[in-house]
Amino acid sequence: MERWHLIAGLILVYLAVTLGIGLAAGRRASRSVTGYVAGDRRFGLLVMYFVTGATVFSAFAFLGGPGWAYSRGAAAFYILSYGALGIAPWYFIGPRTAALGRRFGYVTQAQLLVGRFPSRFLSALMAALSVAAFVPYITLQMRGAGIVIEAVTDGHVPLAAGAAIAYGIVALYVLASGVAAVGWTNTFQGIFMVAIAWSLGIYLPFRLYGGVGEMFGRILAERPEMLSVPGLTAAGDPWSWGGYSSAILVSAIGLMMWPHLFMKAFTARDDRTLRRTVVLFPTFQLFLIPVFLIGFAGVLLPDSPTDADFILPFLILRSELPVLVVGLFCAGALSASMSTGDALLHAAASVTVEDGVGPFRRLSDAAQRRLMRILVLVVGVVAYWFALDEDSSLVVLLLSAYGIICQFAPPICAALFWRRATTPGIVAGLVAGSATAVFFFTTGYLGMELRPLDLHEGVLGLMVHIPVLVGVSLATRPQDRNHTDAFLNPRGSPETGESGGGTPGSERIAPDTQRG
Repeated sequence: MERWHLIAGLILVYLAVTLGIGLAAGRRASRSVTGYVAGDRRFGLLVMYFVTGATVFSAFAFLGGPGWAYSRGAAAFYILSYGALGIAPWYFIGPRTAALGRRFGYVTQAQLLVGRFPSRFLSALMAALSVAAFVPYITLQMRGAGIVIEAVTDGHVPLAAGAAIAYGIVALYVLASGVAAVGWTNTFQGIFMVAIAWSLGIYLPFRLYGGVGEMFGRILAERPEMLSVPGLTAAGDPWSWGGYSSAILVSAIGLMMWPHLFMKAFTARDDRTLRRTVVLFPTFQLFLIPVFLIGFAGVLLPDSPTDADFILPFLILRSELPVLVVGLFCAGALSASMSTGDALLHAAASVTVEDGVGPFRRLSDAAQRRLMRILVLVVGVVAYWFALDEDSSLVVLLLSAYGIICQFAPPICAALFWRRATTPGIVAGLVAGSATAVFFFTTGYLGMELRPLDLHEGVLGLMVHIPVLVGVSLATRPQDRNHTDAFLNPRGSPETGESGGGTPGSERIAPDTQRG
């Protein structure tokens, strides 16, 4: 039996264990849409901690993070910065969101927005933008899984087959168990990938240089530009401070605006669980330290992988580690990929049905669950097709998706904190900001660099979005005070939510009555 056969066998064992956990988790959840989408709002601190941390740190962190440290040096530190900053606002936004979810039955981000700003168009727009951002993010996860499996099997299992096998397993347990499977598999995968990352992050510098300090001493002497903030661009030139700082800013703003993370507020058992998760989340950032050490360990090697994102498996194979260790490494990398991919597939299907279809056509619980399962497969197939593009960088894929997602922050903040915001203002701002971000991304992709100061297209979108939202809101008729009180005081009595056609919750139940 060849070495790659044993490694492939270990990978299959890991996938089988993950599938078993995912299928078992669904037995405790109800068969309702709330059970499938929000886990019956029962997630405790352990699951919330890992479902947040493992979902954030995906294939881009386990593979793209080392890839950037290896090829762009200090530029990779932006990942550490935005993770610590992005979770902080959730200490205040999370409990308010959860309270509105419990009060009015919301299970998605758009339902909360449409409850405050009634508009079927807004609901459909949120669904469309969410799915547009989900596809490159899911593509990133699939590509990461395929990269690892192809590398450790010496190419006998190509990227296309590896991604298909790993995400076939993900699709099975998401189809069967919904968010309950996502929560418990993420807990298992989070523990696993942190253990593997720290083991490799300490071992490889000692194996190749004699220690972490010795490694950085040699890099400082031979490649000092790799340790100078803000690091390098993909072409090897110094990255501008505008590009570096705006990458941090757009990622920090967008972090908890991702629908699959935002929706986790609706799954929490209580406010204390949410706030403890926010306080503890920065400890999950420790996962990035060994990840960066792995990437820096490859900087001075005479040989190089065909792609910077391959540096981690390249080092593993070069170090001639035992088969068991290589198999465990592969399982850890798959944990990083799958723990985010499952949440993304589940959220993409849930958002499309709840926000893209629900406001226009009333469906039974059974019909909604059936349509969500179909969409899990459809979105998975589309992302898989893009994952076969060999020219895509894992980190660049993620940064491009953030350009759209950070546009959700102004309307969410307005819904929860600004009484004077109106439906026309929210819609106009979201359209203007998203269009601006897409324009600058498209022109950059085509080689026409039009971004001033090298700012991220998402930041440029926000610079248009916020003035439009404020200006149009102030120029249009304010909302009824009782209606806005239900959102600015989410723990008040249900009667304060009355506004003409009923409470904000009624707009979710009877979407045909919504305006717009």
